[in-house]
Amino acid sequence: MIDLYTAATPNGHKVSIALEELDLPYQMHHLSLSDNEQKEPWYVKLNPNGRIPTIVDRANDDFVVFESGAILIYLAEKTGQLLPKDPKERSRALQWLMFQMGGIGPMMGQANVWYRYWEETYQPAIDRYQNEVKRLFGVMNGHLEGREYLTNELSIADIANWAWVRIHNWSGVDIEPFPHLQAWIERLNERPAFQKGINMPAADYEQDNKAKNFVKGARNMLTK
Repeated sequence: MIDLYTAATPNGHKVSIALEELDLPYQMHHLSLSDNEQKEPWYVKLNPNGRIPTIVDRANDDFVVFESGAILIYLAEKTGQLLPKDPKERSRALQWLMFQMGGIGPMMGQANVWYRYWEETYQPAIDRYQNEVKRLFGVMNGHLEGREYLTNELSIADIANWAWVRIHNWSGVDIEPFPHLQAWIERLNERPAFQKGINMPAADYEQDNKAKNFVKGARNMLTK
């Protein structure tokens, strides 16, 4: 059994998707970010950075892993799945995982802040981050031409990038100019484990009647 401490964000969903794909038993603990549960002392003992997600592997002496990319690598190595066996392809998968960790995630995150959460409209910041997201999408689109996945098989790189790229509308970025990227999003969206994973827990920002409250909560976190 794995304990998953998480919330409805792309970084949280990366891990729940992986757990579903790997068919690993886990118990989800949903933290309220707007209530700062991720900053409570008991949780900071698990994750000193006070962020989600974190896992505790009960089958491995209660071993704790934090940082979503590190968790994905840990789970892949634990099971021998979702990372190619060939050393070169494994490296390529890790390269695309780092592409998400250092590019897609931070840039989309900033686009979300300036486009959705900041109360004042500061167009230069919106343009700067949306344009960088578009550039990164273009990189992925070119790479995915003629490919089913980012490497020669489904890997943690696909999971990590998909969890973010799928919410492009939240960042205010259209993917119509990127047909190969769009086809990849739709292809992975058809996988049952991906669909189940993005609902563990379900995201309020994808529900029209809850999106405004989500934005309000995000603004409160930013000001804190």
